[in-house]
Amino acid sequence: MGQIISLFGNATIRFVLPLYLLNLTGSSALYGTVTACAFIPSVLLSPVGGIIADRVNKRNIMVVLDFFTSAVILVFSFLMNGTDIVLLTAITLMLLYGIAGAYQPSVQASIPALVHEEQFMKANSVINTVSSFSSLIGPALGGVLYSAYGLRPILYVCAVCFFLSAVMEIFIHIPFQRQESGGSMLKTAAADFSESARFIRKEKPVIGKAVLVVCGINLFLSAMIIVALPYLVTEVLDLESGISNTLYGFSQGALAAGGLTGGICAGIFSRRLSFQKAGNLLILCAVCVFPMGASLLLISSAVANYIVITVCCFAIMLFSSIFTVQIMSFIQAETPQNLVGKVIAVSLTLSMCSQPLGNAFYGIFFELCSHAEYVPVIFSGAVSLLIAAGAGRLFRKGR
Repeated sequence: MGQIISLFGNATIRFVLPLYLLNLTGSSALYGTVTACAFIPSVLLSPVGGIIADRVNKRNIMVVLDFFTSAVILVFSFLMNGTDIVLLTAITLMLLYGIAGAYQPSVQASIPALVHEEQFMKANSVINTVSSFSSLIGPALGGVLYSAYGLRPILYVCAVCFFLSAVMEIFIHIPFQRQESGGSMLKTAAADFSESARFIRKEKPVIGKAVLVVCGINLFLSAMIIVALPYLVTEVLDLESGISNTLYGFSQGALAAGGLTGGICAGIFSRRLSFQKAGNLLILCAVCVFPMGASLLLISSAVANYIVITVCCFAIMLFSSIFTVQIMSFIQAETPQNLVGKVIAVSLTLSMCSQPLGNAFYGIFFELCSHAEYVPVIFSGAVSLLIAAGAGRLFRKGR
């Protein structure tokens, strides 16, 4: 319940702030650059979060970060009318993504402490389903409220969400065994990071190879969706201006609904899913991109384009969520308990490194392809299909 409340606030605020910036400027290049900058702290702080998650009570990490997030949102609401809104939005998003990067390893590393290995797939399915459910409700409701009341009321609602989540998480009990420190904080952090990197590189190289595949998908597919969806729906498609933000909220909700459906399917069919066949899911994700490009090229109706884009995004998120549950469960099962937080954090960090570059790249790509937006979309599908085909061969070898 605490996660649902926290992730609802997270999904809403990370939906509304970039949309607010895009509405003010109308620039996909600026939007892509700001969202790219926002990902950088997430990449940098994720390994820190993993190291802390193995050495500090995971519940305390979640409580502190939720209280801090509530404070960040309140500060933004007080400063938004008296400073450079582009700079303030960029800094706030960087803080929010950085907090999320430090937060997520604690959640994922809690699973091996709470359930047996044969339940990892179902437990990850629950985590994914809760996240997707919050992401479904957050953007959809945020789009409606933003169109009706503007930004400020949403900021207050999200600040309250994080505060309530932190209070609820105080009462969670997660088994914790303190590890011996190897000296100063920096020395310990460096040793922990080196140990987890060595484990990925030498003992379980298939984890590192899987992470590189995810890097490629984030660079060429995920980044395209992140930039294209708001830009196409609110700026390119000739939709009624009064409802475009609301429709974008529904499109974000469709992404989350796909994640929710995928998470549920991963839990239901956990015994039938195998790591060796995980590449097929990425191929399905890539294939779903091409109808979007074809629609933008061949269909002039804004409503028809909107429907095709939304349906395809739902399907992409469905398949990618099942893939994410499989990969995360594989990492948890193959990693010793004392390393799981750090290895997950390193994996998340490496997989996210390509996201800022992809966001900036597609922001400029769409700007250059004004009135020919199908070009970057089809490019994304083609490159992602090549990566998925190579990943299929890698996963079938299983090493």
